[in-house]
Amino acid sequence: MLDPITLAVIQAGLQQVCDEMDLTFSRAAFSPVIAEADDRSDGIYSATDGSLIAQGSKGLPVFVGVMQFSTRTIVERIKAGITAAPEPGDIYIVNDPYLGGTHLMDVRFAMPFWRDGRIFCWLSNTGHWPDTGGAVPGGFSASAISAEQEGLRLPPVKLFKKGEMDAELWQVICSNIRVSEQRIGDVKAQASALLVGAERLAGLMDRYGDDTVAQAISEMRNLAARQMRAMVRLVPEGSYQSRAYVDSDGVVNEPLTIALNITRTGDGLEFDFTGSSLPCMGPMNSVRATTYSSVYLAMRHIFPDVPISAGAFEPLTIIGIEGTFLDAHYPRPVSGCAAEVSQRIAEAVFAAMVQALPDRVTAAPAGTSGNFGLGGHDPEKGRDFVMYQISGGGYGGNADHDGLANGCSTIGISKAPPVEIMEQTYPVLYRRYALHEGSGGAGMHRGGFGLDYEIELLRGHARASFVMDHGRTGPQGVLGGKDGAVNRVEILKGGQSLVPEHLSKAQDIVLAPGDRVRVRTPGGGGYGDPAKRDPALVAEDVRLGRYTPAEAQKLFG
Repeated sequence: MLDPITLAVIQAGLQQVCDEMDLTFSRAAFSPVIAEADDRSDGIYSATDGSLIAQGSKGLPVFVGVMQFSTRTIVERIKAGITAAPEPGDIYIVNDPYLGGTHLMDVRFAMPFWRDGRIFCWLSNTGHWPDTGGAVPGGFSASAISAEQEGLRLPPVKLFKKGEMDAELWQVICSNIRVSEQRIGDVKAQASALLVGAERLAGLMDRYGDDTVAQAISEMRNLAARQMRAMVRLVPEGSYQSRAYVDSDGVVNEPLTIALNITRTGDGLEFDFTGSSLPCMGPMNSVRATTYSSVYLAMRHIFPDVPISAGAFEPLTIIGIEGTFLDAHYPRPVSGCAAEVSQRIAEAVFAAMVQALPDRVTAAPAGTSGNFGLGGHDPEKGRDFVMYQISGGGYGGNADHDGLANGCSTIGISKAPPVEIMEQTYPVLYRRYALHEGSGGAGMHRGGFGLDYEIELLRGHARASFVMDHGRTGPQGVLGGKDGAVNRVEILKGGQSLVPEHLSKAQDIVLAPGDRVRVRTPGGGGYGDPAKRDPALVAEDVRLGRYTPAEAQKLFG
């Protein structure tokens, strides 16, 4: 066994390798969704089974499990002879949701890391491409009923061979996506991040030796498993039930149910989703990898001190997803799985776990990434464009304080790109960008507020699409707290205000210059009885204009 200091130093060194990959990726990328919003992640994975060794602290939490599954798929397909065996300098590309992925826009690169003629581990990353083809610009087709309508689907194939890009494969990809000439910057950034990681990892191993680093990786996994089991033992033995709801699947205007029963036995937790809705027609199905990752990231929120490693997942067992919309198979559409369904799954975990650990778990956060795709032609620049907007929302209140206003989504650290960058890049003007005042659920500690923004198309023509959620019901309050406000989407055309039939989902809305889209994202759920809220805090909210005196009286008494 390694001495604790050496183990800690190597663990920090592996984390630093991943963090440098994250920073390289963002700083070199062209697309605002990666360069500004940080919708990406990098990590190190086992050569034998693809299991997670380390992941960047600045990467999206939902990719904690997803890249583990996608890397494992590559390893298994290579062993089975389905995918070509790797050579030094090779980088694989894959975005197939059914092979350990999320939605098609999350494109993953994987590169074997070689030491003394053998693969020591894999370096992998994921970046959200603004477009991968399909029926609508941006890929978020709210009415898709098959995977083909969502975009180009790639199994694991070599995009780089012995260090050189495969020009023929790249032409195939470019022929199937919009604004393809802009993707080369993101591709080179994504590949460069892996090369930087390989250089830094080689330096770490040269310093401590291959055997010592391998031993540290093994001990890191065992340590993470022990720490998660210790955290699980804080949960009183028993079962805890919850429900969470997706507004609709975008095609059939009826809610989908996530039914969850969490049982603690010994030092393990079982997550049983039996009773959840059947697979749906529209794009709100979730693939298995995303469903698992959603549970993992929820537990990371609850127990953030457990190190990121495959060992942290060992005490967590997930059952009951077979035959439900949480275990989608080809050709079910899945564009909403990573950004929306994943957050409903996490919400269900929070709603169950707050019963067991009320001092550790919050009320429900906004729980939507607010996926807004806008694509069209800009005559001033003489080129087509695809714009992707994500937005924040309110966090749920907790035992100690109110929820954060306009926080990032549950699944990641992605932030909305700066307004100035978006206006410089696309033919739009932000008419409004403010807090969605009063949207937090009332409680002893109220939920945080969502975002209120309004975008106007300035020139040319465009089509808008939305895949959001929480338009029918707001984020859940807990322990007597009230639900947060719902997500509200309006299209302002010719002096008329239009609300999508599915409230939070629509596609192919034609916009002309002067037309606007307004989105008010949800606030977080409230925590505890609103009547127990400190009157001074209520008065402060009124003074700041978050509530009128009448609203405050009605909500808090």
